[in-house]
Amino acid sequence: GGLCQLSNLIYWMTLHTPLTVTERWRHSYDVFPDSHRTQPFGSGATVAYNYIDLQIRNDTNTDFQLLVWVGDTHLHGEWRSERPAQLRYEIYEAGHRITREWWGGYLRHNVIRRKIYDGENNLVADELVAENHAVMMYEPMLPPGEK
Repeated sequence: GGLCQLSNLIYWMTLHTPLTVTERWRHSYDVFPDSHRTQPFGSGATVAYNYIDLQIRNDTNTDFQLLVWVGDTHLHGEWRSERPAQLRYEIYEAGHRITREWWGGYLRHNVIRRKIYDGENNLVADELVAENHAVMMYEPMLPPGEK
């Protein structure tokens, strides 16, 4: 739904900042095939009132402002700060695999990692963001002709 789209957007944008995610949950099911996926599997965040949340903490010395708005067809957002960004962040998927389970279904596994680069494009860190395991709600084999 719309609230999870908002939390997915905020989480994805936050991964590209020095802000710290202190609480994040994801869906326990993988409901969408990869054929039209634009971000790595498991790189979203879900929320449910009074139960699970997305929480972000600012451990920097810089003030940040979150802006979100709805366009004609898309949800938009950005983090703004009082100082120019000193680091660049690259989010990527590693260790992706699909396993067939004893009950006839499939589980999907991966890890989301984040590379951090300084202003001279030197890699300064490569850190684990999340490990994901989810029941696939679709047949993992793509129909002929799909990528």
